[in-house]
Amino acid sequence: MKTIFSAIQWMAFIIAGSIVAPIAIGDLFQLNELQTTGLVQRTMFVLGISSLLQAVIGHRLPINEGPAGLWWGVFTIYAGLSTALFTSNIETLQALEGAMIISGIVFFILSFFKLIEKLAKLFTPVVSGIYLLLLVLQLSGSFLNGMMGIGSGKSEVNLHVTLFSLVMVSCTFYLTRHHIKMISQYAILISLGAGWLIFEILDLGAAFKHYEGPVFAFPDILAIGMPVFDSGLMVTAVFITFLLITNMLASIRVTRQVLKNLGAKHGDLRYSASGYTAGINQILGGIFSAIGSVPISGAAGFIATTGITKLLPFILNSLLIIGASMLPHVMSIFAALPAPVGYSVTFVIFANMIGIAFSEIDRDEDQSRIRLVIGTSLLAGVGAMFVPADAFRNVPPVLVSILNNGLILGTLLAVIADQFTLAKKRKKQIDKTTS
Repeated sequence: MKTIFSAIQWMAFIIAGSIVAPIAIGDLFQLNELQTTGLVQRTMFVLGISSLLQAVIGHRLPINEGPAGLWWGVFTIYAGLSTALFTSNIETLQALEGAMIISGIVFFILSFFKLIEKLAKLFTPVVSGIYLLLLVLQLSGSFLNGMMGIGSGKSEVNLHVTLFSLVMVSCTFYLTRHHIKMISQYAILISLGAGWLIFEILDLGAAFKHYEGPVFAFPDILAIGMPVFDSGLMVTAVFITFLLITNMLASIRVTRQVLKNLGAKHGDLRYSASGYTAGINQILGGIFSAIGSVPISGAAGFIATTGITKLLPFILNSLLIIGASMLPHVMSIFAALPAPVGYSVTFVIFANMIGIAFSEIDRDEDQSRIRLVIGTSLLAGVGAMFVPADAFRNVPPVLVSILNNGLILGTLLAVIADQFTLAKKRKKQIDKTTS
């Protein structure tokens, strides 16, 4: 029973954090309600399969797959360019299908030549810590907007929703630190369930719409047609793959460290296996006309918050998500989760990730060196988050993926600054020994 409850809690956390992306993309591409429902279903199906494959044959760690923010960004960029580059929104989506398939092939090539293992060496503790800090900072705006009732066509703060969110955050923090282990371990599930019920009772948002349709539906393959292999998007896909590897490596490294801190068993780092599996997952995203996935660093915060370290509940959760994705009625219920409830609970999980980030940074004893690395990367990364997206209208999409993404820009600069300062440090040590 304990394993089942842990699996359900994993499932609730993953769906709450993943359901927004396909709905937002459906809106960007002006998909009708039926098409958007299909996109949600296919995306959740792919996420369930991807998580299961990574847990069984990939990195073998409890790290959930979520819609990659990078792919979300590419979808957003091309939604604005679709009329200029393609004949319709559907053709644009077909080209994005092809891009995800190309990305999967690139993952295979990089894994075959052991290049992912070489890239992994660049992810020192300070780089991982900076990555987590930038991730939380980048998401903080979305959290606060959602907790204040901003979004879904609403541009003004709802004070009732804001007060409700503050109470929810406080209660969730309390439950995660409760002296009764059973309560603290399942605090996320309790908060989501109770918060959703209270939100509906107080009538703080739109009423739940009952889904009318088939009870069972297997996700359609190539739902929007055959993939289109556009040369421009193929180049973008190759570049995106390297950035996805950055996300993947950071998630693996940080989650493994959290498991180690909690005294949980963890195997060897399986970077090549993770790369091959990520390739399969990208191809699945293309074949099922979904959104490409990536291991989510939020898993580290979830594990640190709940203390659920075993792999079995995670595997069971992946199977539950796959099953739920084939039941449109179930998916419609999850899609109705009020945003303030989801964001309030997730706020607590990501707040814990800031502590994990500082713990990673503190592992490096050379404080003067890492302060330069932190200052350079945070200044550039956070600064990029404030640059309006419209400012990159005439910039090639490949560069937009970096310059308009503070997380990626900051992380890349962290890697460069870290390696540069390490090289200087080694040179000084060599000069001292030879003099």
